[in-house]
Amino acid sequence: MLSPASDTAAIVAHLETLRSEANIAGMGRYGIVTDRALGISNPQMQAIAKTVGNNHARAFALWDTGIREARLLAIYTFEPKRLTAEEAWRLAGDFNSWEIVDAAADLFVSARLEAELVPAFAADEREFVRRTAFAMIAGAAVHLKTEPDSTMIGFLPLIERHATDPRNFVRKAVNWALRNIGKRNLACHAPALALAQKLAGSDDKTARWIGKDAVRELTSEKMLDRLGRKLAVG
Repeated sequence: MLSPASDTAAIVAHLETLRSEANIAGMGRYGIVTDRALGISNPQMQAIAKTVGNNHARAFALWDTGIREARLLAIYTFEPKRLTAEEAWRLAGDFNSWEIVDAAADLFVSARLEAELVPAFAADEREFVRRTAFAMIAGAAVHLKTEPDSTMIGFLPLIERHATDPRNFVRKAVNWALRNIGKRNLACHAPALALAQKLAGSDDKTARWIGKDAVRELTSEKMLDRLGRKLAVG
């Protein structure tokens, strides 16, 4: 049985017992990199994370196995307050799958590294590192509820700058970041929608797709109604 005292070898051995070929095939259909996957679902992984608890050193050992599930477990069991920007860069150098990126982005936001890492990751030419920047923005817009709106609005020029990156995992993350800022509240909605409308009229195909998709969501009746209710409650 796993416990907070379980070491890396014991945890990996347990993960191996949960291998599912059917799940591996299903993950592949969603664009998840499966060459080192065991096919364990994220809810199962989160339950295991609760069982073994956080352990910063062990999380790095799990990460270094290269196994998809061990890396997810590492992300779930790092100690955010101990995570440094240098360590985040070490992890980012191994990124090769969108789901690992998005989970790590939440970790980096929890570690409050977004101010330093978002512009640096966005400037990096590697597809998955750049995706991390915009996944962090998307996560910060939702989870950092007490952060000033000006922080989120301040990310919009970076979104505009990289809206022409045609790579699939970057453009989707840029779009995600823009939409999440716009959905945060009315104060963020107006400038995000203005940028979305600007991009929608761009001559660049990627920027135009990002803008049109964001405009569609940010002007939907459902979205406007939700923002209106939030205003009324406030």
